Amino acid sequence: MLNATWIETFTVLAEERHFTRAAARLNMTQPGVSQHLRKLEGQLGHSLISQDGKNFTLTAAGETIRDLGLSRRAEERALRDAIALDSPDVGEVRVACAGSFATLLYPRAIELMQKSSRLAIHVEAAPQARVLSGVLEGRFDLGVIAEDPRHPRIEAQRIGQEELCLVLPAGTDGPVRFDDLEALGLVAHPDVFGYINDLFPLNFPDAFSGADRLHIRTQVNQIGQIPAPVARGVGYTLLPRSGFSAFSETDRLNFASLPERRYHELWAISHRGRTPSARLKRIMDLICDLAASLD
Repeated sequence: MLNATWIETFTVLAEERHFTRAAARLNMTQPGVSQHLRKLEGQLGHSLISQDGKNFTLTAAGETIRDLGLSRRAEERALRDAIALDSPDVGEVRVACAGSFATLLYPRAIELMQKSSRLAIHVEAAPQARVLSGVLEGRFDLGVIAEDPRHPRIEAQRIGQEELCLVLPAGTDGPVRFDDLEALGLVAHPDVFGYINDLFPLNFPDAFSGADRLHIRTQVNQIGQIPAPVARGVGYTLLPRSGFSAFSETDRLNFASLPERRYHELWAISHRGRTPSARLKRIMDLICDLAASLD
């Protein structure tokens, strides 16, 4: 790699076109400037100046190195300005969370990006294990998961909880019986069996014999589409409260009241020891507000 100090010395020399003035500007001796020039020429294998007595001109190679030095200065100034700015409206933030919470978060992220053209927010719906590994590996700046990972390199903050909802078509009021659910059939999705094993043993201990024995009416893996068949009378399903945030026909759903209710905690996680940027603090505040609205 080219020596950055020698390039800067040569760039100043090219600007001043005088060894003494260049040395004064760099707080060096004139022989020191000449030594940097010779070392850089040796590293490149090309002459950078053409001398005529006490005067000199730049060779073609010298002009190229001068332009490189000026470009590096500009890039460094831009980098320093960006670091010093640390605006909540500038830069990139990468967030990962469960699909249900993503449907709640992403519309608000779009609103922020509409107001700030230099702000980029990437939201990825992912399983809890991927969220955790992504934060550890630096692929995500912030994650939202359902439990404290108790990991030495993870900073975790409990931000709220959300109810696990049993959802039926509107009009199916009154006490929920297991036989009625079986008659309707389950609208299955990738996470539903874990939810069922969490909620049903508490509420149907005698009738429920395992999620693998349930009557499945239909299956869908798009989080925004899961409530749609239920709204049209086709089956029932289970989702966290946030899973219905983007669904426009909640008036066609019945959120069943069960004797034993279950709540999933919400934890915000980030890599321990990293100072959060202003934009990351803003997204964290937004996520905390959204979590509080579910509690």
